[in-house]
Amino acid sequence: MFCIFCQHHDTEVIETRVSEDGTTIRRRRSCPKCDKRFTTYERLEELPIIVIKRDGTRERFDREKLRSGLFKSCEKTIVTAEKIDKIINEVERELKEKDATEIESKTIGNLAAKRLKKIDKVAYIRFSSVFRRFVDLDDFEEELKKFNPD
Repeated sequence: MFCIFCQHHDTEVIETRVSEDGTTIRRRRSCPKCDKRFTTYERLEELPIIVIKRDGTRERFDREKLRSGLFKSCEKTIVTAEKIDKIINEVERELKEKDATEIESKTIGNLAAKRLKKIDKVAYIRFSSVFRRFVDLDDFEEELKKFNPD
């Protein structure tokens, strides 16, 4: 690794730390020529997750888009921001474990909804009504019957 200050080609690693989630390595480096220190980060280069939308268009998976939808669904509920972030992390991890790099948007919605259902039923219904495009009251009633199948 070259020095970012003097461009010397031989720097020394002073300290190495792995991030909590294990996806990044932080290295403190020192240049023997100019004695300055700097930090580098190593991350695994991953293939992007491509989302296939309902209309057939494709776009990169966007954590912020999923977060926004979950936050809207969870307004005025007991679901915390930490729980929402945990859902997003679990969904993204599951997507990366799949063999395919192109995933239908409904699959992502189902993964998030499944986790949300365990936390808060109202937030689950709100989220499901948007991503499944409930059209009328019958759609809501069908989904509610899944909670109490009498």
